Amino acid sequence: MVTSRDQIEKVISNIEQVVVGKRKEVELSLIALFAGGHVLLEDVPGVGKTMMVKAIARSLGAEFKRIQFTPDLLPSDVTGVSIYNQRSQQFEFRPGPIMANIVLADEINRTSPKTQSALLESLEEGSVTVDGETLQLEKPFFVMATQNPIEYAGTFPLPEAQLDRFLLKLNLGYPSAMEELEVLNRLQHRHPLESLEAVMSTNEVIAIQTEMTNILVSEEVKMYMVDLVHETRRHRSVELGVSPRGTIALMKASQAYAFLQGREYVIPDDVKHLAPYVLAHRMMLTAESRMSNRTAEEVVHSILEHVSIPVNQRRLTRS
Repeated sequence: MVTSRDQIEKVISNIEQVVVGKRKEVELSLIALFAGGHVLLEDVPGVGKTMMVKAIARSLGAEFKRIQFTPDLLPSDVTGVSIYNQRSQQFEFRPGPIMANIVLADEINRTSPKTQSALLESLEEGSVTVDGETLQLEKPFFVMATQNPIEYAGTFPLPEAQLDRFLLKLNLGYPSAMEELEVLNRLQHRHPLESLEAVMSTNEVIAIQTEMTNILVSEEVKMYMVDLVHETRRHRSVELGVSPRGTIALMKASQAYAFLQGREYVIPDDVKHLAPYVLAHRMMLTAESRMSNRTAEEVVHSILEHVSIPVNQRRLTRS
C-alpha cells in the first residue's frame, strides 16, 4: 500500500532530477506547502530558485504562474482587473497571475510597497478583493517569493507585516564542485525540467494538508514553542520579537515535519530543527546588534540553547 509519506518521497525524488544537492531545501519547501504556508527564498541570482519552484509545480501537476516584480508593476497586475466589454456592455473580470495553485513571486522586493501589499490578503486568507468583491483562490495555493540579498539599489525591503506571512525563509546557497559538475552533465543535451512529469495530483496535496492537522502536538511541546517565541520578545538583541502568528506557523511546520519523518506526533527536535527557518525572518534586531553584524539566525540558535526542553519529552527526543 502506497502511503502519503511514500508519495511525498516520490515528489522529492522527482524534483531532485532538476534541483541538484538541495534535498533539505526541497523538503522544507514541501513542509511549507503541506502546512498551508508560503516560502521566501533569499539568495544570489543563478542558484536555481526559479527552477525549484517550477519543478515543484510540475511534480504536483499544479497550475503555475510567475509574477516578475518590477518598480512599475501595479496591484491590478497581480490580482486582476475588471475590463468593460463594449459588446456585452458589462464589466468582465480578468484574473491576474495570483489566481494559480503555485505562484512564483520573482524579485518581490523590486516592486513598490503598494504592489507588495496586494499579496497580503492572498498569503494570509487565500483570497483577493477586486472592486469590492472578495474572490477565493483555488486550493492548494502556494507562493514562493524570491529576493536578492545583494542588489539593494532600486529595491523596497519587505515590511514586517509582509515577512510575517511567510511560513519559512530559506537560502539555497552555491552548489559544491561535484554538484555543479552534475548540473553541467544534466544540462548538456536538454533541460531535465522539460521531461519532468507529475507524480502527485493537487487533490492528493489537499488530502495530505488535511492529514497534517491530525499530527499530535502535546501540551508540553506547545509550551516549548511558546517559551521560544516569548524569549524572542525579551532578548536584549531583539527590538521586535515574533508575533503569535509565528507561534502558529512553528506548530504547523512542526506537524508537517513530523509527518514527513513518518511520526504521528511532534517532538522537541522537530521544533528545534525548524525554529531558525520559521522565526528568524520575523524578528527585528536592535541597531546595536545589526552594527555588530549579528544575525537573527544566531539569536534564534542562542535562544534554542537556553530554553530548556520539556522534561516529559526528553525520552522521545533521544529515542
